Amino acid sequence: MEVLRNYMNGQWSESKERNTIDVVNPANQKVLARVPFGANTVKDAEEAIDVAAVALEEWRNVPVMRRVQPLYKLKQLIEENVEEIARLITLECGKSYAESKAEMQRAIENIETACATPTLMQSEFSENIASGVDEFMIRQPIGVCACIAPFNFPGMIPFWFLPYAIACGNSFILKPSEKVPLTMMKVFELIDQLDLPKGLINLVHGGKESVDTLLDSPKVKAISFVGSTPIAQYIYQRGAANGKRVQAQGGAKNPVIVMPDADIEMTAKIIADSVYGCAGQRCLAASNIVTVGDSKGIAKEALVEAAKSKTTGFGMDEGIEMGPVITPDSKERIESLIAQGIQEGGSLVLDGRNANISGYESGNFVKPTILENVALDGDVIKTEIFGPVMSLLQMDTIDQAIDFVNGNNFGNMACLFTSSGLNARTFRNRANAGNIGINIGVAAPMAQFPFSGWNDSFFGDLHGQGRHAIEFFTQTKVVIERWPKEWTRKF
Repeated sequence: MEVLRNYMNGQWSESKERNTIDVVNPANQKVLARVPFGANTVKDAEEAIDVAAVALEEWRNVPVMRRVQPLYKLKQLIEENVEEIARLITLECGKSYAESKAEMQRAIENIETACATPTLMQSEFSENIASGVDEFMIRQPIGVCACIAPFNFPGMIPFWFLPYAIACGNSFILKPSEKVPLTMMKVFELIDQLDLPKGLINLVHGGKESVDTLLDSPKVKAISFVGSTPIAQYIYQRGAANGKRVQAQGGAKNPVIVMPDADIEMTAKIIADSVYGCAGQRCLAASNIVTVGDSKGIAKEALVEAAKSKTTGFGMDEGIEMGPVITPDSKERIESLIAQGIQEGGSLVLDGRNANISGYESGNFVKPTILENVALDGDVIKTEIFGPVMSLLQMDTIDQAIDFVNGNNFGNMACLFTSSGLNARTFRNRANAGNIGINIGVAAPMAQFPFSGWNDSFFGDLHGQGRHAIEFFTQTKVVIERWPKEWTRKF
């Protein structure tokens, strides 16, 4: 069984850590590879930091128009290999093949946006701020940058950061999730084909030891992270304490409001796709669904039927819409939270526990689940389940629903389904979340816009993607300049 290697200084190299853990297909528990995991991965991370620091000195002075040229080739290479990359995502992450291909399209869009860095990096110039004095601002690289990536989008999320970092003149280190390292192994085979300085882009494996090395090293100037809120807070606090710039995307408990004037059939389908897509393992998955004025249960019935229609199984099989969750521990946790929701007074409308998928009996499958009237003062209504579970609530007015949205300690996404422009405007103005959807179930920003998050869903100031990424990966320098005539040499 293959033991995965690091990619450092422009070449593949064996880890200094001999202990490994298995990379497992969550649909059938088949071991796909082994990844280095242990204390000696600290040495790997330290080596990656050193070579990235050396590569930075050359790369930061390369003109920005030249820095983006390798990104054009990288885009082409990923497009040519997208089917194989998507297959790897499905094998190690569990999502359907269609979801995996869609994920890589978002990665490609971020590369395209980063190719506009020559324009996005342009700054301001003011002539004659005083007599004969000009003032202008320039953007320069911040230094060695590192990304600590999650398991749920192994192909997309590194590209919220990587292309922008190198286009802005930085060097880069990626630490993929030990649960899903194969996707980035393939991507780095493509990166290896680019004309880049050795050590500019590096990949190291490992767990907390590797992460802490990146957080503590004075050579690393910026950290990008996506994951759960407790870990995001840890990353932010430790990175900031060490003087780093940090962007740490945390968890979510995304609410969706359904108004009586919404197109119920369309709305139910969109919400089901949001709740159960990627088996609920995404930070923009809808979770708490609030129907307003649904006294006859019309919206509830449509949502239940939409959930029942989802086909669960191995993501590479034809017609599968929802795959397994990532690990047996995740399955156990999700099912225990379903049970807790019932204990807290909720009723089970649709039970996805104890799922049995023919041919994949050992898989980590939880089928679509719906809990109704979960206690508002309980824990489940506030806990990120990160699985295919919908909590269905009923309220009388949009004001009550918005108050419920704003009582959420997370703030990643909030959505409203309505045919009223007034309701939509009220909601987008008052809802406390960084990504707002109107008749949209997954309010995922395009690459040109920042992936916003508020409250406990984000720690930092500048988000991933778009102009925020350019600002995050550069530091500003203001120059105030005077050239008196009497100082000018005459020739």
